Amino acid sequence: MTTLMPDTIAPPSESGQWPARRSQILDWLVNGTRDERFIDNIFVQLCDRLRAGGMPLARATLAFTIQNPQWLGARILWRKDQPNPAINMFDHDVLETAQYLNSPVSEIDNGADEVRERLDVDDGRASRHAIFDDLRSEGLTDYVAWPILHTLGKRHVISFGCDRPGGFSEEDISFLRDLLPALALVSEIRIKNRLARTLLETYVGPHASELILAGATRRGSGVTVGAAILICDLRDFTTISELWPRDHVIDLLNGYFDAMSEPIERNGGEILKFVGDGLLAVFPLSNPDACAALLRSVGEARAAMSAVNAEHVRLGHDPLGYGVGIHVGDVMYGNIGSRKRLDFTVIGPAVNVASRLETLTKEVKRPVLLSRAFADMAGDHGIFDNLGFYPLKGLGEPLEVLALRLP
Repeated sequence: MTTLMPDTIAPPSESGQWPARRSQILDWLVNGTRDERFIDNIFVQLCDRLRAGGMPLARATLAFTIQNPQWLGARILWRKDQPNPAINMFDHDVLETAQYLNSPVSEIDNGADEVRERLDVDDGRASRHAIFDDLRSEGLTDYVAWPILHTLGKRHVISFGCDRPGGFSEEDISFLRDLLPALALVSEIRIKNRLARTLLETYVGPHASELILAGATRRGSGVTVGAAILICDLRDFTTISELWPRDHVIDLLNGYFDAMSEPIERNGGEILKFVGDGLLAVFPLSNPDACAALLRSVGEARAAMSAVNAEHVRLGHDPLGYGVGIHVGDVMYGNIGSRKRLDFTVIGPAVNVASRLETLTKEVKRPVLLSRAFADMAGDHGIFDNLGFYPLKGLGEPLEVLALRLP
C-alpha cells in the first residue's frame, strides 16, 4: 500500500473516505516509520496526518518517563498552528506537585484506562482537572487521554484535543483508540533506544556511549588517541567515611563531584570513570584548545570547590582538600576487562604519569601538579611554578614537575 504524505490526504468527503484514510495512516504508522529514529518526529507526523486526513485535531501530547539522573521524563506537545513541537523535560520532584496530582496524567498513571472530558458542555460543575479550564480557554471542545502500554507494565500517556463544535465523533474516538496498540509498538523501541543511549551517556560518557552503540563492544578493541589527562582525588576521604554518617558521606561526594565534573564537561572534557573519591577525565588533542580547556576546567572547579567548602565550614566541618595530576600523551582508548564484564576507559604510560603526579601532590603540598610536557603544550603564561625533577614510581627517569600557581 502506498503511504501518502499529509499534504496529499484530502479531508474525507461526504461519500465516506475516512475509513480509507484511516487505513493509510495506520499502514504508515506500522510500515512507514522504520527509518525514523526519534519518537517525537513520528508523533508529530502522526498528528499532521490525522489533521490532514480530516480528524478535527487541534492539540496532542505524548508524555513518557525515562531513566535519567536529572529528569524523570519528557512531554511532546503538538499544536495545529505551530510548525515545531514543544518538548519539555520534567524532573523527579514533579510527582509531588499539585499540577501533576490534579491532572489527567496522574489518573492514567494510577490505573485509569481512559480520561474523557467534553469541554464545550457547561453543566455547572467545577472542572475535574485545572488543565481543562485552560484547554477550554484555548477553544478546545473535547479531550481524551489513554495509557500507552509497554512491556512489563510500563505506562506512558497520550492525549488528544479537538476544536470542532460537538467534539470528537465516536468514529474519531474509535480510530484513535485503534491506533494505540500500533503506537505502543512503534514508540517502545524508540523510547528504549533513547533510554539505552541515556543510560550509556550517564555511566560511560557521551563519546564512549556513541562508540558502544556503534558496536565497539569487543574486548581489546580500541584506538590510540592523544589527550590531555586529568586525575583528581579527594583528600582524607577514608577518615571522613569512617566518622561521618553514610548519607552525609554520599552528599559530600556528590557535591564534590558536581564541583569538579561540571566544569570538565562544560569545557569539552570527557569523564571516563569515578573511582571511589577520584575521577579520570581526558581532553582529546583533536581539539586544538584541549590544554587550555583543561586549565579552564581546573580554575572553574576550584571556584566551585571554594563555594562547597564555605558551606562545609558554615556547618562546622573542615574544608575538603584534593589533589589534581595533569599530563599529556597518547593513550589507548577502548574496551578492557573480563570476557563478560568490560570497562570502556583509557590506559597507557601517560595515564600512569598523571596518576603519579596526583599522588605527589600530597608530598609537595601543592594541589595541582602538571608535567613539563603538558606545560610546553599549554604554553606558560606565568601561571606555573617549576618544582624541579622528581622520581616517580614506575618511571625510569625523574620527571620535571610544575605546579599551577593559585591566586
